[in-house]
Amino acid sequence: MNTKSFALRHIGPRESDLKDMLDKVGASSLDELIYETIPDGIRLKSELDLDVAMSESEYLHHITNLAAKNKVFSTYIGLGYHQSITPAVIQRNVLENPGWYTAYTPYQAEIAQGRLEALLNFQTMVTDLTGMELANASLLDESTAAAEAMGLLFAVREREQKKNNVSKFFVSEEVLPQTISLLKTRAIPLDIELVIGNHEEFNFSKDFFGALLQYPGKSGQVYDYAGFVEQAKSADIKVAVAADILSLVNLRAPGEFGVDVVVGTTQRFGIPLGYGGPHAAYFATKEAYKRNIPGRIIGVTKDTDGGRALRMALQTREQHIKRDKATSNICTAQVLLAVMAGMYAVYHGPKGLQFIADDVSNKTATLVDSLEKLGYYQTNSSYFDTIQVKADASKVKNNAEAHGVNFYYPDAETVSISLNEATNLDDLNCIIRIFAEVNAKDVVKVEALLDNTSLSNTVKRDTPFLENDVFNSYHSETELMRYIKKLERKDLSLNHSMIALGSCTMKLNAAAEMLPLSYPQWGNIHPFVPINQAEGYQEVLKKLEDQLTEITGFAATSLQPNSGAQGEFAGLMVIRAYHESRGDSTRNICLIPSSAHGTNPASAVMAGMKVVVTKANDKGNIDVEDLREKAEKHKDNLAALMVTYPSTHGVYESAIKEITSIIHNNGGQVYMDGANMNAQVGLTSPGNIGADVCHLNLHKTFAIPHGGGGPGVGPICVASQLAPFLPGNPVIKSGGEQAITAISAAPFGSSLACLISYAYITMLGPKGLRSATEHAILNANYIKQRLKGHYETLYSGERGRAAHEMIIDCRPFKANGIEVVDIAKRLMDYGFHAPTVSFPVAGTMMIEPTESESKEELDRFCDAMISIKNEIDASSKDDEQNLLKNAPHTLQMLTADVWEMPYTRQQAAFPLEYISDNKFWPTVRRVDDAYGDRNLICTCEPIESYME
Repeated sequence: MNTKSFALRHIGPRESDLKDMLDKVGASSLDELIYETIPDGIRLKSELDLDVAMSESEYLHHITNLAAKNKVFSTYIGLGYHQSITPAVIQRNVLENPGWYTAYTPYQAEIAQGRLEALLNFQTMVTDLTGMELANASLLDESTAAAEAMGLLFAVREREQKKNNVSKFFVSEEVLPQTISLLKTRAIPLDIELVIGNHEEFNFSKDFFGALLQYPGKSGQVYDYAGFVEQAKSADIKVAVAADILSLVNLRAPGEFGVDVVVGTTQRFGIPLGYGGPHAAYFATKEAYKRNIPGRIIGVTKDTDGGRALRMALQTREQHIKRDKATSNICTAQVLLAVMAGMYAVYHGPKGLQFIADDVSNKTATLVDSLEKLGYYQTNSSYFDTIQVKADASKVKNNAEAHGVNFYYPDAETVSISLNEATNLDDLNCIIRIFAEVNAKDVVKVEALLDNTSLSNTVKRDTPFLENDVFNSYHSETELMRYIKKLERKDLSLNHSMIALGSCTMKLNAAAEMLPLSYPQWGNIHPFVPINQAEGYQEVLKKLEDQLTEITGFAATSLQPNSGAQGEFAGLMVIRAYHESRGDSTRNICLIPSSAHGTNPASAVMAGMKVVVTKANDKGNIDVEDLREKAEKHKDNLAALMVTYPSTHGVYESAIKEITSIIHNNGGQVYMDGANMNAQVGLTSPGNIGADVCHLNLHKTFAIPHGGGGPGVGPICVASQLAPFLPGNPVIKSGGEQAITAISAAPFGSSLACLISYAYITMLGPKGLRSATEHAILNANYIKQRLKGHYETLYSGERGRAAHEMIIDCRPFKANGIEVVDIAKRLMDYGFHAPTVSFPVAGTMMIEPTESESKEELDRFCDAMISIKNEIDASSKDDEQNLLKNAPHTLQMLTADVWEMPYTRQQAAFPLEYISDNKFWPTVRRVDDAYGDRNLICTCEPIESYME
């Protein structure tokens, strides 16, 4: 056994298992199985041109050397990013804990109560600090959250404001530059006219449907916006505010002066800078807009016994269901980071946050006082943590960098300084020394902070926050550690059992891939530092771009999109820019197969395209003649086809090259959804099938953990004609020569998480990547054959093979009174998370085992599914008290004094022998979704409910 082989550790089936598995699937070799699965016409003819695989120890040595190339300066750039302190108890027990980072989106609420509670804490924290009624959990970054706010206000303008012909949106020039860039990207396809200007000179004309303000402004000035909001309301203009979350501890909550939406980032609540992400953004609004709020909301409901339970509320607003009627394509949240930010608030509580905010404010006042004594002038009359110092920017910059310090330089005569939680007295004295040396003045060392503030009573906060019990109970490390563990025990993650979610690819997130995320040389880099201070990052990101470009068979890659849905939107916006560069601005038709992900039509509409749906044939494949007819009908206006490959039905469609050529012959470009890329790597590629752009879910195929619903990374890879249009950034140059405006706030997206995919590719190498794909296909076909005769597989390839996933049909079981959801809940009793339910076909399950699962685990899953089929056969339509309808069974239920079920406790909780060795107990019985939507509660209970 080669102990240096990462592939040996990552890929589940052992060499000794292959004969039995291949015998079961009816193939003489792995090569024969792949030949029968993938059409020969799209197979790669040579191995991927990638470096040979590193061992884990070699890789960790390599990534440590690269980390040393990053220069970790004391950075006071601000612009929405600030160094924060991650409490060690949160770093060790959440960020570095597979019990938290390997969980999936909490669609199966009964086995996700811990994560749901942590997210409810996050929502409560946000609503308390913003003064709003409702918050989600969470969005991608502050800039995309601001764009979503614009989109929400645009969507409600006709219904509420009778302004259906009004399309102007005011943006204060104090808004962050990356946010303005992203607003431009989102505004173009919606025909929104952005008007950027001074909010103090704004003419409240009825030509505007909304406005966006920054609080404090990007310069650090704290404005009193109450008058602006009042005038806007009288003119029927809705107002959104992008607010710094830590400043809201000291500043009046925006909800108190009547704004409609508040957005921001929670990065400074204990989340590493990570060269731009991942970080959890927040979005808070009024309850009146609950049907329009993007992203996911956690709500309180009850279970079968009437007990309190949590779930994702208002799921009908998600783009998967609304499709081309969706106002947002948000799919990924930033759950892991939202959990960390929420735990930061739990650990510190209101008094701790007040101390931190006051400390930052006092450090800023102390710095102002010291700089004034040195003869410098500071322009902000009211500030929290950011000041504008008038000085020779060039001289200050040279001296600052010599001292290992970064400031921000808005112009030649201004130095912007943003202090943070991590700034200490030594740091303050270093800053003072830098300015003293520029001015040739003697330094007077600061020994203590001033207790001072520049805030007037009109902008000071005078309302309490975080009064709930959860924020006032866990302030010692012992207590928080136990609280985190208590929640973790309620969640089923990959560290317990396989999560066979079709289209989601829940594979191993290897420890060696994850370890470097905790290195300070990777975590403490601001996204806007000079490029020469991030040489390690630049080397990794460029190499990852090259690796992904080679794997996809394309010409260039952008890592900027920070979710799969953002990647879809980015790909379509690049196609749009390409057409416009050729004078084809009328090309706005997007063909989308009926089986496509719901994010596809939502993204197309967001990109300003009109969706035309193409049919599927009886075998679930694209109806080529229908596609040809619609492509030719719209040939003068055809922009793109959005296609998933292998298909959403888990089949390699042999007509794919014919399909892509039809689109090209009619003037369109082909966008390939990368959701199923785990079935392509090393065997075929998007470029090879004739696509022009694809997005990749690095949180699927390339091993970034799902983190309970995020972080995600959704880079796009493009053919040569699209490369010039890859997205840029207004602060740090990135993207193509004719770059479209920003897709996410940071120039390279969620760079810290990209280290994971770089590790995955680097340690597997070309042979390991191909082997991973082959074993993913083997594992899926093994399950297909083991379930044969118990469950019908709905679609197969021309030779009867599945791709890396398959759909089983559960609709016939309705004759026994059993729905697919009953099977999903019963699987919890067997210790498994359900596969994907009712997508893309209602009443079915889509199963994807991934390459990481061993034969033993596949057999356990198959044994569970077969045992459940036997239970279905024993059920009748008239019997509501059966094993499946009552699932899941909780420990409380099983240990109750009274047991009146027509089956035994043993049958309920331990139906198979393996379960007793490693039992997972759901903590609530089946949740009542309808009750939760009728009675929407999405914050923690008020403190009064804890009182006697």
